This record gives sequence, structure tokens and C-alpha cells, in this order.
Amino acid sequence: MRVVGARSVLAVGVLGGGDTVRGMLEFGLTGGIGSGKSTVSALLAERGAVVIDADVIVHDLQRPGELVFDAMIERWGDAVVADDGTLNRAAVAQIVFSDAAELDALNGIVHPAVAAETSRRIEQVSNDVIVVHDIPLLVLPGGELLTSRDHTMWAGIVVVDTPEDLATDRVVSSRGMDPDNVRERMAAQASRDDRRSVATFVIDNSKDLDALEIEVDRCWQWMTTLERRGDAEESEPGHITPTGPETNGGAEKDATS
Repeated sequence: MRVVGARSVLAVGVLGGGDTVRGMLEFGLTGGIGSGKSTVSALLAERGAVVIDADVIVHDLQRPGELVFDAMIERWGDAVVADDGTLNRAAVAQIVFSDAAELDALNGIVHPAVAAETSRRIEQVSNDVIVVHDIPLLVLPGGELLTSRDHTMWAGIVVVDTPEDLATDRVVSSRGMDPDNVRERMAAQASRDDRRSVATFVIDNSKDLDALEIEVDRCWQWMTTLERRGDAEESEPGHITPTGPETNGGAEKDATS
């Protein structure tokens, strides 16, 4: 897996099937809590994408001694500091996901720093690759885009789409979170319709991991056959949609994160 973040960057320009990307192509990747976005990100990395993980960057910038950490402590005080002196992320989440003004304040602290660090890290990447910007909160309520990169330079936006009830069940099962807390976080984020309205490609994650692998293969084929940014820009957002129905059927293997 090749991730530009806390993990190392490997320079690989040759893609599966013998194809080569002609110049760097950048894509946004997003999805709500429990959608399986992180799983999709990992599957795309396995296929040859360079993933720039916004969460990894944020975690790096929120270490004690970093400017983002200091700014957060200045705003919220010791209430967001864990016993070991690191950031108490659960305490931060409790504050911001129940108060839109506090969420805006957090974004104001974090996103400028993420923008600068993302630019620095992408300069390390070879030009002959597909870059995927993994950004959980890429889409705001109402469908507005919030990004640490200029999305107008991207070849497309990939949205991982999962029914909310299924996503809630997955988060409760995998993380042990309270269902009401999961729903509260969902309510504070963009809706499924908001995300789909800006999507160039929608990945359906309403089934098991085998079905998700097929969806990711379909997405990777689309990515690797784009030869220039104009190929994506000529199409309307959301024109590429899931192949299967959105069902909540049980599965032996599940993609939850």
C-alpha cells in the first residue's frame, strides 16, 4: 500500500494491466462515517494509487508541539488534552459534532495547515501516477466542497455510498460506538444526496467485501483510462453510478471503515 502521510512514499508509475498513466491524475475520495471509504482507499492503493490521507496528515499536525495542537488547546483548553499530554480526539469530537460553530472553528484551525502540508507532500510524488486525496469531510452539508487542494485541478471525485442504517450498524459493530452518537455525527455531516451531487464516480458499498472489490475494480478501470483532466471535466458530476441496488443484506465479509 502506498500512502503519502505518516507512511513512506514509493515511486511506482506502472499500473495494473500494463497501462501507464500519462502525467499525474488527481482524484478526490470521500464518504460518510461507516461508508467504507478507508477500505476503498486501501483497495485503490493496492491497485497502484498513491493515497494522500487527510486523516494521517491531521493526526501528524495534532501532535503535541505542533501549531495545530497549540491552537486547539488555546481554544478548548485542558478539556481536550488526554492524561498523557496528547490530544483527546474523543473529547474534540464530542464538542464539535454537537455544535456547528465549534466545527467551523475546528475546520478553520485544521484546514489551512492541511493545505500547506498536502502541497508539500504531493511534491514528493512522481508525475506518472494516479493520486487519490482521501478526505472524509470533502463535502459539506448542502453539497459545498471543502478541500485542502484545488479540486478544479482534479480529474474527478469518487464517493463511497452506503445506506445510513447499514453504515450505523457497521460503526456500532466495528467501533463499539453508541448508535445515537453515530447518528449525531451523520447529522452534522453532508448527506448522501449532498455527496452524490458532486460525485464523478459513485462506489456502492451496500454489500460485502467481494462486491466492493468489484466496484473498486470498476473505479480503477475508469481512473486508468482517463488520459487527461479534460476527459472527466467534459462529463457531468454523478454520471457514473453504482451497478447494483442499495440493499442492506447480510454478508460474511463486510467493509465497514
